[in-house]
Amino acid sequence: MKKTRREFLKTGGMIVVGSLITPSIVSAEIIMQTQTGDTLTKHELPKLPYAYDALDPYIDTLTMEIHYGKHHKAYVDNLNNAIADFPAMGKESIDVLLMNVGSAVPDKIRNAVRNNGGGHYNHTLFWNSMKPGGGGAPSGVLADAIKNTFGSFDEFKTKFAAAAMSRFGSGWAWLVINNDKLEIGSTPNQDNPLMDIADFKGRPLLGLDVWEHAYYLKYQNKRADYINAWWNVVNWEEVNKRFAANK
Repeated sequence: MKKTRREFLKTGGMIVVGSLITPSIVSAEIIMQTQTGDTLTKHELPKLPYAYDALDPYIDTLTMEIHYGKHHKAYVDNLNNAIADFPAMGKESIDVLLMNVGSAVPDKIRNAVRNNGGGHYNHTLFWNSMKPGGGGAPSGVLADAIKNTFGSFDEFKTKFAAAAMSRFGSGWAWLVINNDKLEIGSTPNQDNPLMDIADFKGRPLLGLDVWEHAYYLKYQNKRADYINAWWNVVNWEEVNKRFAANK
């Protein structure tokens, strides 16, 4: 028997596999539903995949402790507080929640979900985009795609750094895949290209945090020095996996 739209959504129709889903697929009635006795399933702070000092000397220990243990934790806690009256949102993946933040999240909590849900997603991707002994250059199909799109890996780095440097105030620089094409752009604050309300859209492959709390203790106002140092810890194996999963 063919499932109804409601049954489809309840039994996994909103799971993200590979590329972006169309935001209109997710029903506001489903994502906002609250049932009597329903218990909130909370979003959780993921475990950091390495020690606080593992990225030294490029990212210092104190910055990592504060950035992960204070800033990221606060985003998770604030997100859970914001959605406390909407248990379905606690059960939904952060990806789907952000893809529909402009269309299916109630007005009264939209900004909180946008800012804190974005901060949670962005930082989770950021931690996993780095590793001790990282850096170098990508290989395989991602390397070929970067060369074909930007001309060379060095030219890609130049354009990515320009996106990071030109973001006024706080925000992020991104490498995304959008309709099978690689693109570079940036978003303000804790916005990201997944959001249906973002000006720059795509499936994030690599993101760089250019909020001052990400680098000020070590680099002060020298954002360019931070960006240059960051290339030494990029986890290209992880970026390759994201690229392969979203082709």
